[in-house]
Amino acid sequence: MSNKNLIHVLDKKLALHQAPEGFRTSMDSVMLGAACPAQSNQSILDLGCGVGSAGICAIYRAGNTTLTGIDIQSDHIEIAQKNAAANHMEDRTEFMAADIRDAKLGNIFEHVICNPPYREAGAHIESPHAAKAKAMGHIDEDMSLSSWISCAHHHIKGQGSLTMIHDAGQTDNIIHALYGRSGGKMFGGVEIFPLYPKQGIAAKRVIIRAWKHKKSPAILHQGIIMHESNGDYTKQADRILRDAEKLF
Repeated sequence: MSNKNLIHVLDKKLALHQAPEGFRTSMDSVMLGAACPAQSNQSILDLGCGVGSAGICAIYRAGNTTLTGIDIQSDHIEIAQKNAAANHMEDRTEFMAADIRDAKLGNIFEHVICNPPYREAGAHIESPHAAKAKAMGHIDEDMSLSSWISCAHHHIKGQGSLTMIHDAGQTDNIIHALYGRSGGKMFGGVEIFPLYPKQGIAAKRVIIRAWKHKKSPAILHQGIIMHESNGDYTKQADRILRDAEKLF
């Protein structure tokens, strides 16, 4: 009998158990993992890691890397640990329940990835499922994009990177938050990578990468078209989603 709470990604190279309620692993998680610029012997922190999907994809691609994931939902952390074991990554991963507003792990990570809720509290009707409502950001009224970016900045060492996938309509708010409220530039070297559903359709998702304390100018990449007109993945998208190529 098939397990509806078990999926496979990267052409069945990875097995990922899912939470019965709440967000399930999506293309966004796989694309975020593909966009992380981590290299061998580097460390990754996944903020709001959920069941660990994006981070596990990232360390699969990068090889000899380590992953720490935090999430406010302890049941998701248990599943993330189960997913690490299912993919023989227990010795490279650590998952813990924590609120990003309170997390104090130290600035010890070369790279941070995150997939914040696309809509903040009060923006639309709350999900009837408590787990999904929390994952979507419906509950925490005082959590904003700045909360995620501030947490990332605190935990990145040196001139490490932050990579985020989000609603393309929030691009201006993300860039504003990257600069910080005090006027001092928290991040620089911003790279914007749009994800277009099909040719001729505006991007619905955007991946934004930035580097701590860098001052280089922003780069707007060409982006990627995800689907052909018939709904099939484009060749470029297929190489990322199935063959585990990096995004950029």
